[in-house]
Amino acid sequence: MSKNLAFDFSVNKENKTITVKREFAAALPLVWDAYTKSEILDQWWAPKPWKARTKTMDFREGGSWHYAMVGPEGEEHWALANYKSIEDQKKFMVVDAFTDEAGNPNTNMPQSQWEVSFTGKGDITLVESVITYPDLAQLEATIKMGFKEGLTMGMENLDELLPTLKK
Repeated sequence: MSKNLAFDFSVNKENKTITVKREFAAALPLVWDAYTKSEILDQWWAPKPWKARTKTMDFREGGSWHYAMVGPEGEEHWALANYKSIEDQKKFMVVDAFTDEAGNPNTNMPQSQWEVSFTGKGDITLVESVITYPDLAQLEATIKMGFKEGLTMGMENLDELLPTLKK
């Protein structure tokens, strides 16, 4: 990360939430696109050496993003994000679940609701994600899976990608 960009990852077990605040060195429209367009998400969402691969994406209220995290040996872990609300270039809310390739939820894996908000500060954009879990066990399972480390690596991928996307 350059320019001393802010990064804060906090867990509130009482409220069953993880809050992630992260600044990116790019204007808000570009960061918004990076979070809402599959052709850009596929380039950064997964921690290296994994890759994200979109099966389908319909970014609208009631739409969804069905994607796989693909490992270096070709292993696939599927997820489905269902968009509940969208305020253009301000925020979106999504319910996220692990699934199979057909999009059927895996109820043995954690599920969460993400509220992702965007604040432009000129050539810096703050993205704040508040991730809420239905119970403490699902939050703790997510943390044990290496969520903080994986998300941090993905965001570092976005740091590298953003300068190549600027017009």
